[in-house]
Amino acid sequence: MNIEMKQISKAFHGNQVLRQVKFSLVEGEIHALMGENGAGKSTLMKILTGMYAQDEGEILIDGKQRTFKNPKDAERNGISFIHQELNILPYLTVAENLFLGRELKSGPLGVMKTKEMNRITAEKMASLGIPLDPKELAENLSVGQQQMIEIAKALMTDAKVIIMDEPTAALTEREIQTLFNVMRKLKASGVSIVYISHRMEEIFAMCDRITILRDGTYVDTKQIVDTSFDDVVRMMVGRSIGERFPRRTSTPGEVFLEAEHLTSRKFNKVSFTVRRGEIFGFAGLMGAGRTEIMNAIFGLEPTTGGTLKIGGIPVRVKSPHDAIKRQIGYITEDRKTKGLLLDFSINDNIALTNFGRLSNGGVINSAKEKELIDRLMQQLNVKASGSAQHVRYLSGGNQQKVVIAKWLGTEPQLLILDEPTRGVDVGAKKEIYSIMNQLTEQGVAIIMVSSELPEVLGMSDRIAVVHEGTVKGILSREEATQESIMSLATGGK
Repeated sequence: MNIEMKQISKAFHGNQVLRQVKFSLVEGEIHALMGENGAGKSTLMKILTGMYAQDEGEILIDGKQRTFKNPKDAERNGISFIHQELNILPYLTVAENLFLGRELKSGPLGVMKTKEMNRITAEKMASLGIPLDPKELAENLSVGQQQMIEIAKALMTDAKVIIMDEPTAALTEREIQTLFNVMRKLKASGVSIVYISHRMEEIFAMCDRITILRDGTYVDTKQIVDTSFDDVVRMMVGRSIGERFPRRTSTPGEVFLEAEHLTSRKFNKVSFTVRRGEIFGFAGLMGAGRTEIMNAIFGLEPTTGGTLKIGGIPVRVKSPHDAIKRQIGYITEDRKTKGLLLDFSINDNIALTNFGRLSNGGVINSAKEKELIDRLMQQLNVKASGSAQHVRYLSGGNQQKVVIAKWLGTEPQLLILDEPTRGVDVGAKKEIYSIMNQLTEQGVAIIMVSSELPEVLGMSDRIAVVHEGTVKGILSREEATQESIMSLATGGK
């Protein structure tokens, strides 16, 4: 299937999102679609699949003008869209999710052929190299495993074109390699893939061509072999952002947090220290226990043994309230469900964690509130129409900055960042890295959990590697390499 989109324009409530954008896709290619958050990538693909109607422009499929009524219509005609937000129903099994809306039935009463669906699911998962039980409830799976179900669902439709929007954001390295193997097989069979991602390594490893959008406009389309990381960044942001990771300038000071043999149902005898002014990285495969360790430090996960010390003094952190009182902030890996109130304003989200310092006798001091919100928005360069804007309508990078802002207002001495740049474009990533550096220069201790090895290596002073609920090793900046981290993460020495 060959697709050509010409002069596509789209506005929402007077806000021009796309202006005269073009995009083409040829049979059997993997085509990267890149741009900063809010550049219009997802909107363009939603127009292609009939979720939105363009205001101007035309779509040609195999040379004939065509528009789809809705995504189901697009799917019936061979175009499938795997969205960044998962559409998994947690109380259904793997097989039930895979066949949702296209269940196999028999007889006049329409009895579901459960055994047949389980058998087909097992075969499909085996062909993808995904060891999932068809009868397992989706709620018991990791985010990465749920993502693989979404990919399998798209492949069940015999699609000729598959659009993947940040497909690896929640996958482990092993799952990413499994996905890449599937993509190569699809390409070899003539399937075309539109690949939307902020991960440069993946783009250069997997894609044939790349199209860049900036602020809703078309910039250029190039063969991957004819471009470079710096070229792509320059086209995306309209400027060079220099070194990918800013140079670390702070010198770690005294120990702020110490864990000694910390144990729970999900991890065992975890020990490490974090110093003031240090970025202490946590690496490991998905499901290794990294987030569970962070939850325990913040009082979200009960511990069954071990000691936690702050400033050398043993403490019990039984709840997030205890953690906040001890000047600990926590930016969770899932900002949309656990970090933000999407239908509330920027103002409300930031004020929520700062109620104590903004109120007198239970009543918020409006002047204090405005001063704090204005200062934080300016400090973090939050791009919005104003503090009254609902966070749902911000780009991913600006949503993440609001999450950071609400914790910076509490003046934390320890800030935990779990996947701080997931789904964030390259320009916003650099800004977040700079914010981290500024905080450490002020003596703030930072724990950063990340599945992106270049990020862990580029930003951390030391790195703890977690494997199956235990810390397999702690590497200095000089000792750490992708090979040494992956060796520990997979159980090696």
